[in-house]
Amino acid sequence: MIDSHVYRRKRFGFTLIELLVVIAIIALLIGILLPAIGRARKEAQATVSANNLRQVTTAVTMYDMDNKYFPPSYVYGQDDKSGLWRLQDQQQTNPNLGYGYIHWSWALFGEGRVAGNAFENPATSDRGAPRANPGEKPQDWQFWQKNDLGNGPGSATPLDRQVPRIGIAGNAAIFPRNKFNVGSLRKNRLVRGSNIRLVASTILATEFHDSNDWKSLADPANSIVKSHRPITPFIGISSGSNVYNEPLASAPKGRFSYPSADEILPADKLGENLINNGLTTLNAVSRNHPGDTANFTFVDGHVQRMKIEESVKKRLWGDKFYSLSGDNRVDTERNPWPN
Repeated sequence: MIDSHVYRRKRFGFTLIELLVVIAIIALLIGILLPAIGRARKEAQATVSANNLRQVTTAVTMYDMDNKYFPPSYVYGQDDKSGLWRLQDQQQTNPNLGYGYIHWSWALFGEGRVAGNAFENPATSDRGAPRANPGEKPQDWQFWQKNDLGNGPGSATPLDRQVPRIGIAGNAAIFPRNKFNVGSLRKNRLVRGSNIRLVASTILATEFHDSNDWKSLADPANSIVKSHRPITPFIGISSGSNVYNEPLASAPKGRFSYPSADEILPADKLGENLINNGLTTLNAVSRNHPGDTANFTFVDGHVQRMKIEESVKKRLWGDKFYSLSGDNRVDTERNPWPN
């Protein structure tokens, strides 16, 4: 018989060394898992953005079927509230700064063809860039931003007819700017889907690059965000990035070219004002997904993810500058990229 006064139950627990080992193992597992979780999160964001592009492309196709042309990337409004615009107002500068812009997203969202959040990219700050003229809601602004009248966050007017946050950028060869009534050599014109020859290999839209809290789309001189602008993929054979001054006369193989490798900035060199970059506005295309990639949607509706360099090397922005008057052919035989 065991003397109950003598017997002592053995107590179980961790020694200090065992506890430290457990903590070290947990820390090691966290160190292994966190990068994987981060990568999975970024891949999920890229997938969401790709699905958004598909929705937008479907809405654009419906718009083209109903109207027989794609919407312009932006126009100056004829008043400060409606979606109406006049051809005579589409001048070099806005004749009525208080009226703001009417963006192609409004042609789709405003008519109920697609939800406003379909234009967002969750991989970017605030899920998208603000409007040039965001209106009275401070949350629709970046804190450093000014509107066309030089006013800051919360200024009610002007208010652009554009979704509050935009992560998607149209191909300027398909979504023209509003230079319909200007004195330059070239003028913009509306584009019909039936005119596009290579629908499976012509990019319709892609994603804007976000750097420095959307200063990637801002003019540093006045802090205006140019999120209404499309991506101009081509350069003039003689005029460079100033495509509106490219001569109208025909050239043997076309008046436009894809930019060279030297004109595409590396991801670590991207900063402000990429949408008005003097080399090429292709520098405003996203590098925000894993591998410095962006999603691209094509006229036929499919979506691919790739680097901007690949889209240029494969000549995926089209064989014509469809939205410009004159000889708008792209010389696709010019090879400004090293083999």
